[in-house]
Amino acid sequence: MDFGPSFGEASFGEPSFGGPSFGGSSFGAMTSAFPIIFFIIFAIVIGGIVFGIVNYARNASSPQQTVFARIVSKRMDVRHHTSAHDQAGHGHISSSSRTYYYITLEFDNGERKEFLDVKHLYGLVAEGDSGYAATKGDWIVAFERSRDRAGQT
Repeated sequence: MDFGPSFGEASFGEPSFGGPSFGGSSFGAMTSAFPIIFFIIFAIVIGGIVFGIVNYARNASSPQQTVFARIVSKRMDVRHHTSAHDQAGHGHISSSSRTYYYITLEFDNGERKEFLDVKHLYGLVAEGDSGYAATKGDWIVAFERSRDRAGQT
């Protein structure tokens, strides 16, 4: 009676290395999965770059609009990046961070929208300030406080 391959033999006549067997050999799964995993990571990186370029172009080409608004909130988003390098046998770890500043405006109709501060206005304005905000897509590019409508909501 033949009950299939014995220990140490794989089906299809290939030697088994004693580990889990996928497709006839334990290395077969890894060698066939590597290109797929590499492609997925490559696609994610390229997709992120393309998304960033498209988003920047959309904001840069948007018409500038000036509208009366009130600043209802400000927030910071700090993003950290750490990487390790091995140069000539000397381990080196580099770390960097970048802070993004956002300002939320409330318009006369009650709508609120958050804008990325690209013109360093964050430290010049305070929550509760009212005035004329110049926006360009998702960016706030100028804010001029107004005293004549400051008490209105």
